[in-house]
Amino acid sequence: MAGAKNHDYHILPPDIWPLIGSISALTFTTGMVFYMHEMANAWLILGLGIAGLIATFFSWFGNVVKEAQTGYHTPVVQLHMRYGMILFIASEVMFFVGWFWSWFDFALFPSAISEVIGGQFPPAAIEAVIDPFSLPLLNTLILLCSGTTVTWAHHSLIHGDREGLKKGLWATIALGAVFTAIQAYEYAHAPFGFGGNTYSSAFYMATGFHGFHVLIGTIFLIVCLVRSYKGHFTPRQHFGFEAAAWYWHFVDVVWLFLFVVVYIWGGWGAEVH
Repeated sequence: MAGAKNHDYHILPPDIWPLIGSISALTFTTGMVFYMHEMANAWLILGLGIAGLIATFFSWFGNVVKEAQTGYHTPVVQLHMRYGMILFIASEVMFFVGWFWSWFDFALFPSAISEVIGGQFPPAAIEAVIDPFSLPLLNTLILLCSGTTVTWAHHSLIHGDREGLKKGLWATIALGAVFTAIQAYEYAHAPFGFGGNTYSSAFYMATGFHGFHVLIGTIFLIVCLVRSYKGHFTPRQHFGFEAAAWYWHFVDVVWLFLFVVVYIWGGWGAEVH
């Protein structure tokens, strides 16, 4: 018959939300540029961009959830969604490689920019660095524990234990929120501010972007928790949760590198705050 479906792929109907999302992203980045240059109407443009992105997330991701519950996510579709998530995480890895690259460049070759940092790293302008074995170590333990709890939730789901799934998600979300709160406290009491030299700029950009990823991952897990209460996941079909778990483990691993490279090795020999 004409129009009969003889494949396992899901052909998406026309949707306006990708276009709205693209326009919103452009509006958001334009608002950020206006804000950084202290131009007029920066907050208005930035607010419109953020509102458009939030609306896109709710509507577009909501459509994906509906497709999953309707049964459109066949094994073939799920396989390709896994490929997409793997490529996304790979792109995120390269994003952080850029920050690590700059950090190593500044730290290993300080004489190349001696007019800025006095030929040493940390620069002479940094009177003290953050003690890696205080709050950063505590945050490391928190993230390692959160990796355990999200794995607990995953194994509970695979074995049909929905209560274990919910408890594991609750614990992971709580640990993620505590991590974010501690990092905000650390920033508020840091002995150096953002900018002014290579150490502080690279430090805040690397750790700040990681903190942003923790926040996004926490929201990701909150969505999974809401869906688990609605009974959306099954032991055989739960890619939405699986993608969130992959993302969270990626965030954990990046933090371990940040803790060793930025906090311990990067401030080695300097006075501790």
